[in-house]
Amino acid sequence: MSDPDASLDDAARALYGVAPEGFVAARTARAAAASGPLAAQITALRKPTVAAWAVNLLVGEGYLAEAVELSAALREAQDDLDARELTALGRQRRQVVAALTRRAAELAAARGTTLSPGARDAVSATINAAVLDERAAAAVLSGRLLRTLDGGDVDALDRGDLVAGSVPSAAPPPSASSRDELASRRAQKAAAAAAREAERVASDAARALARLEARAASARELADARRERAAHLRADLERADADAADAEAEAARLDAEREAARAAAETAAREAERARRALASGRDHDG
Repeated sequence: MSDPDASLDDAARALYGVAPEGFVAARTARAAAASGPLAAQITALRKPTVAAWAVNLLVGEGYLAEAVELSAALREAQDDLDARELTALGRQRRQVVAALTRRAAELAAARGTTLSPGARDAVSATINAAVLDERAAAAVLSGRLLRTLDGGDVDALDRGDLVAGSVPSAAPPPSASSRDELASRRAQKAAAAAAREAERVASDAARALARLEARAASARELADARRERAAHLRADLERADADAADAEAEAARLDAEREAARAAAETAAREAERARRALASGRDHDG
């Protein structure tokens, strides 16, 4: 970039941080302090929209660094097809965009300008575009936005419709050290993913072991209970066998007594019959 371009860019960056109602007066003063073609270029600078001015305030206050870092992380995750990290980064992106939009509204309010809901939406769309696209990030970080943008406005950079002064270029290709750093981060991510997978497998194995140990303990308790029940049943059977043997012995003894009683009864019956016959025979003789 030539020195005249640098001077114009510096002037634009300073003017685009001025509150909208003071822009024309500040531009006139800045042009009057310049000379030659630069004075005419400054006079030709257009007034930014309120939303673009609010984004320029964020840049001037240094609040967009986190968004740019998040942009690099998103591109890396997309290159790696890391769906898990993309989901987490997407959630973080929404949080960062919302927080920066609130901060832009606060910065504007501190300078006497209230952002309308539409202006806040435009600020949010611009920050989101800067996170998602390198060229949009370069335009936003210039601090010289004329108007806000979304992802579809990036091609307007070539026409000078978005940024006052020189057209900012996207970040240059990464150096060898940057590539080494990227490779190192990717290796660390791969190692972290492998560690997470190992932890998951170990956790699953631990849960499976705990389930098996619980089932084994239940089986042992059931076996002990049934062994104890079997011991009681064996003791009951032994007692029943002994009782049966005693009953059989008693029955045999009573059978023997019954046979003896029957024999005695039969003998007594015979004796009684003989006595009756003898008595009857004696009566016959007396008659």
